[in-house]
Amino acid sequence: MKQKRQQLAKTSRVYRKLHRAIAVPLVFFMFLLGATGLLLTWKDQLQLKPKSETALSNDRVLISLDEIKNKAIKHVKTLNLSSEINRIDYRPNKGIAKVRFENHFTELQVDCYTGKIVSEKNRTADIIEMIHDGSIIDFLFKNQSTPVKLLYSTITSLGLILLAFSGFWLWLKPKQIKKLKE
Repeated sequence: MKQKRQQLAKTSRVYRKLHRAIAVPLVFFMFLLGATGLLLTWKDQLQLKPKSETALSNDRVLISLDEIKNKAIKHVKTLNLSSEINRIDYRPNKGIAKVRFENHFTELQVDCYTGKIVSEKNRTADIIEMIHDGSIIDFLFKNQSTPVKLLYSTITSLGLILLAFSGFWLWLKPKQIKKLKE
């Protein structure tokens, strides 16, 4: 019985060392994941993304997607920003097209009937998401692939899995030792 308790205690010490060896180097990244994850969960309530506008009149003919693209490019050039478009989120039911850019976090909302820019805002939620998944480093260094994101996500995910595993054993082993003492 005593030998069994000693073996459980020894195993528990190994898990404690493993837990510490993983947790100490990853504590900053786990905090970053938790904080940015919380912000992303509450992004609508904290208004971290631009509110979707609605066109005033929807009884007219929609302008072409090419016209929307040209209006957005013309406007963003007046701001001295890159005009490379990442995507256009076309919402004909609302009469709005959201134009997002590749090299900055500006979002333009364009009226699909008049071509007028109805909103120009930064997409804070996109910045937070990139910090959350590690792709902000790839973005800043203009990596075409995502090596930093993949490395960051893999290390932090495996670290969290191992911490959960070792944490479970750190919780269980003392209970087993106590049970053997009785």
